[in-house]
Amino acid sequence: MSGEFALIARHFTRPVRQAALGVGDDCALLQPTAGQQLAVSSDMLVEGRHFLATVPPERLGHKALAVNLSDLAACGAQPLAFTLALALPRVDDVFLAGFARGLHALADAHGIELVGGDTTAGPLNICITVFGQVPAGQALLRSGARAGDELWVSGQLGDARLALEAFRGQVALGADFDRVRLAMEQPQPRVALGLALRGLASSAIDLSDGLVGDLGHVLRASGVGATLQLAALPRSALLAAQPVALQQQCLLAGGDDYELLFTAAPAQQAAVRAAAASAGVPVHCIGRIDAAPGLRVLDADGQPLPGDWRGFDHFAAP
Repeated sequence: MSGEFALIARHFTRPVRQAALGVGDDCALLQPTAGQQLAVSSDMLVEGRHFLATVPPERLGHKALAVNLSDLAACGAQPLAFTLALALPRVDDVFLAGFARGLHALADAHGIELVGGDTTAGPLNICITVFGQVPAGQALLRSGARAGDELWVSGQLGDARLALEAFRGQVALGADFDRVRLAMEQPQPRVALGLALRGLASSAIDLSDGLVGDLGHVLRASGVGATLQLAALPRSALLAAQPVALQQQCLLAGGDDYELLFTAAPAQQAAVRAAAASAGVPVHCIGRIDAAPGLRVLDADGQPLPGDWRGFDHFAAP
């Protein structure tokens, strides 16, 4: 058996457990819980733009779903299901088997299933749409930050960008390269943390395009400013051993971290730490939200850090 539908049957069709109707019909049917709102997000990964041709297919399958689950995490939404649109230059069953393993493993870890999509011939391109649910009125938004809130981030920042610089030949990491490559190619979506932060965080966003760029979305949506403490930004020992300029680039404008950046009132600090502990994810207070517009980045001495830190923009001039 060959062709598009055989490809889907071999690699992407599994018994439906939660959806009312899954792969194999014109539409999937989902049944959200009463009193819940649907949260929907789509992300596209294009070879050469979002991932390198050298990425192991199992990691690529993982990352393709992880970046979408990260969006649900930032909204405090419980994942339900997802669809997959896949363009392939050719049918490669070895690649597809590895890709499907990574995809299904992460889906199983979050109790969700693939319920439909499309395949076609073309340059390698992966587009996933993920569906989640959140109690009405409880979604975490970018627009809720208020002056006086503390600014928090989960996990560590910068290793994914450090791996990219190693791929580009700008830094030599030796045996440590595999560690940061894993951060770049197999990020862990912070879904449990997002759920735990409902009712505590005043705003949230996931870090896909760099700390400064993504924080800028929150500041604009909320009509506020912020002060960042560079010394408070969590980083690995490997990144901390790099030149200062490279550390700053990776931490402030690196991208591909897929950690959660969120704000909360100071009175919620103990509750935030307890929520993070329950989710098994470390969190760090890295600054504050200000009434005055703009972003101020302070060095270890409390002095403004010079530099034009920008997030990743697909259509910005090189």
